[in-house]
Amino acid sequence: MAIELRLPDVGEGVAEGEIVKWLVAEGAAVREDDLLVEVMTDKANVEIPSPVSGVLAKILAGPGQVVKVGEAIALIETAAAVPAPRPEEKKEAPPAPPGRPAPPGEPPPRPPAGEALATPVVRKLAKDLGVDLSQVEGTGPGGRVTEEDVRRTAAAVPAPAAGASLPEERIPFRGRRRLAAKKMVLSKTTVPHALLVDEADATNLLALREALREIALREKVRITILPFIIQAVVTALRVHPAMNASLDEERGEIVRKKYYDIGMAVDAEDGLVVPVIRDAGEKTIVELAREIERLAEAARTGKLALSDLSGGTFTVTSIGSIGGLFSSPVINVPEAAILGVHKIVKRPVVREGAVAARDMMYLSLSFDHRLIDGGTATRFMNDVILQLESMSVE
Repeated sequence: MAIELRLPDVGEGVAEGEIVKWLVAEGAAVREDDLLVEVMTDKANVEIPSPVSGVLAKILAGPGQVVKVGEAIALIETAAAVPAPRPEEKKEAPPAPPGRPAPPGEPPPRPPAGEALATPVVRKLAKDLGVDLSQVEGTGPGGRVTEEDVRRTAAAVPAPAAGASLPEERIPFRGRRRLAAKKMVLSKTTVPHALLVDEADATNLLALREALREIALREKVRITILPFIIQAVVTALRVHPAMNASLDEERGEIVRKKYYDIGMAVDAEDGLVVPVIRDAGEKTIVELAREIERLAEAARTGKLALSDLSGGTFTVTSIGSIGGLFSSPVINVPEAAILGVHKIVKRPVVREGAVAARDMMYLSLSFDHRLIDGGTATRFMNDVILQLESMSVE
């Protein structure tokens, strides 16, 4: 008996997922709880186990396909449904393995529709020559596609006219990039963004970070400016609770959070992801630095847990190490605001009537204008800057 493997409800409000890769080949035997498939949700990557022992009979959803929770993604033939052959039954000869001739009197096995038997060398040749292997008639043993088959097919295709096409690369729009895009569109189409830009003197901040170098070495942790930014943000959020809020449109209520779970945008290779630092206001600089390292590494390797990606109350995106004067960050819905932190540049400023070289950086605050007025946003930004500029080695 074949049973359907359906995309389970992984919690946290996840309604759909994208198939990343199958961990078991079609036709392979599986045991109960063996991991079968990796699925990407808008929260994290999860691996789905087999609910029974048997054979992965058919894959219904391939890599890149988006499926809803509860939708069938594979068929599993349970072990009890595979009958043992009786002694008197005539056994048919098994299909010949690839590369060997079929037994006399039997037609050579054909690959499944849409697939082609070919060695890695032949596949690379087909890619280089722009040949679709599924459209090539294989003349090798068992229907295998040979190099000669690929070259013959390529020669039969007329060359495009000069100037008919331009060199380009097409990349599948899926995975983390597609999920991030979906959330960006939701944010920009449902939230009226407003932007506030100001600058902060980071001279004292850099001096404090340098003073903590020995502690960082002893604790085996890298201390960037982000832990200090987060501490300053939490202090300001305590004074301005409207900034640490979300809008429950269904119930018509503004929800002000009295806890401080700060999201940190991570520029992962396969797209933006925002893990959350829990109880950020209760952590020391070293504890924040260690948690930032853990979350950033997990984000870049795709190992974030669902609990690391949900429930943020405010987000900080620090892109200063890459560059840029300032930006207009997109709010991480349903939060009310996001703070962008930009590069630190030494430049002349006036201090106490005299020109001095100071380490300056721009801060950009995007906020939901339904929940936050310009005055509230400005006062919040003033307090963040005050905290940063008041940091001292003493």
